[in-house]
Amino acid sequence: MTDWTSHTARARDWFEHLRDAICAEFESIEREAGSDAAFAYTPWKRQAVDGEAGETGGGTRGLMKGAVFEKVGVNVSTVAGGLAKDFAASVNGASAERNGFSATGISLVAHMANPHVPAVHMNTRFLTTTRAWFGGGADLNPPLPYDEDTAEFHAALRAACDAHGADYYDRFKAWADEYFYIPHRKVHRGVGGIFYDHLECADEAAWEAHFAFTRAVGEAFLAVFPRLVRRRMGLAFTPRDRASQLEWRGRYAEFNLVYDRGTAFGLKTGGNIDAILMSLPPEATWS
Repeated sequence: MTDWTSHTARARDWFEHLRDAICAEFESIEREAGSDAAFAYTPWKRQAVDGEAGETGGGTRGLMKGAVFEKVGVNVSTVAGGLAKDFAASVNGASAERNGFSATGISLVAHMANPHVPAVHMNTRFLTTTRAWFGGGADLNPPLPYDEDTAEFHAALRAACDAHGADYYDRFKAWADEYFYIPHRKVHRGVGGIFYDHLECADEAAWEAHFAFTRAVGEAFLAVFPRLVRRRMGLAFTPRDRASQLEWRGRYAEFNLVYDRGTAFGLKTGGNIDAILMSLPPEATWS
């Protein structure tokens, strides 16, 4: 079996680099709005699962609340150990008998103060069990959608996909449309993006190819989302706009608590509760 330790370290270094670049850009946007808001970083350690000895790995939760970003979290974690035996069978390449895993990744969710600015989610990760694979994606979640913003966001992701696989965009867009859906509401969470998982690394060449694609997704997100924020953050909005935003956020919370696989994975693997649930909006309403 391949030892993926050095590959995990390389992926972790990239995710930390991407976090730093994103946080610097978001803080720059706050300065443009006349705000001195900055990210606060809280380190955490993974807790033992099913009687494991000690702690293995952890992460850093970055959180900012400002004039433009009402609440934005950017988390990087690198953890390893054993999956809970009743959960292991649901993870690619794991079982109750072979439940060892490692994972490193970045996860970002931004909830915006102005309802005209879209909320957004982005996550990329590298995991190993008896197999090794990359997963991730990004999706746009506007309370008040603009066709121009949706098209620009998808165009950036399409360009990242097209450079690495002729069918990637169509496949991963369709996967996002299927995944980011709230069955009990019969609505999508937002206007989509891409979602991919289990890009398996059968050998070194596959690992390099999938790692390059994963970096491209992160770079595309960093290039396009700040443009959308700057385009909309100064627009006037009404109490009705804010009410629509808060109701939409309720749908977002429902998806993340009921259906999101990343939330379940974090809770089942000894992750930090605050980091896992940072995706929840600061305010929401239900009618």
